[in-house]
Amino acid sequence: MERKTAWVAGANGIIGKNLIEHLRAAGGWDVVGLSRRGGTGTVAVDLLDPADTRAKAGSLQPATHLFYAAYQDKPTWAELVPPNLAMLANLVDAAPPGLEHVSLMQGYKVYGAHLGPFKTPARETDAGHMPPEFNVDQQQFLERRAGSWTWSAIRPSVVGGTALGNPMNLALVIAVYASISKELGLPLRFPGKPGAYDSLLEMTDAGLLASATVWATGHQGAFNIANGDLFRWRELWPKLAAYFGLEVAPPLRMSLADVMADKGPLWTTMAGRHGLSASYAEVSASWAFGDFVFGWDYDMFADTSKARRAGFHEYVETEQMFYRLFDEFRKARVIP
Repeated sequence: MERKTAWVAGANGIIGKNLIEHLRAAGGWDVVGLSRRGGTGTVAVDLLDPADTRAKAGSLQPATHLFYAAYQDKPTWAELVPPNLAMLANLVDAAPPGLEHVSLMQGYKVYGAHLGPFKTPARETDAGHMPPEFNVDQQQFLERRAGSWTWSAIRPSVVGGTALGNPMNLALVIAVYASISKELGLPLRFPGKPGAYDSLLEMTDAGLLASATVWATGHQGAFNIANGDLFRWRELWPKLAAYFGLEVAPPLRMSLADVMADKGPLWTTMAGRHGLSASYAEVSASWAFGDFVFGWDYDMFADTSKARRAGFHEYVETEQMFYRLFDEFRKARVIP
């Protein structure tokens, strides 16, 4: 079988990291990770700089597949569009003539999930919403440029993985919040909006997402990808608390970004006593994201039947996903 070469943009993120691991484990792939920060086994490239992107791309093994999971955050939705569209366009423009497929990582923002209550289950055929929305602009760019290569757009829910220093890692938010609660002798209170405790949600395991992303290279179009089950925090939260040996108390709305802002010294003490490997900066990057997710007092799920009809049938039980991720954090000495 002819080997394929993958360029993975956003290699240090929760999605890119797991995708690289999946590709290397699968065999048949030569993998090049691309990231602004660079790092071990990763090429440092500024995708906002067309010249730097072309120069770095020209020095790499030519890609047959481009997996795009890079993201640059900005204060407003409108400000998100120019840099995130430019990074994708610069990389596609720098890709070699033999490119076969471009995979774009999106999310439920396409459906307006970040704006408030939206139609559920969300389907790939649902009408769009008023721009700005960089995910839509990116997809439209691929639709215009496709011809010699095909494209797919992958739409996961909240992704569960083990990457540190990532601004969108909910599993790490819960693990660190629970560990600090235990250190302080406190029960594990749900910190979100009252209505969020009872809303229906779903998640997407990073390993399942990587598998689906590679599967989709044989197809063209957008696909919702999730674990396959739904949950309510009211039912799941006590089980997660039990994993950490904690009781639960009634939910109490609080901003994790605020109440965790002063916990660095406490974490340093915990790290010394338990031999932890991660600094507080590495485990505290996602508090704002936790506040965002725990503020969803409306249902948050999509219809994944399109992917199933097309042949992707993998499933992950969300409760067991959390336990596995917590186990991995403990094994790596990220949490006590």
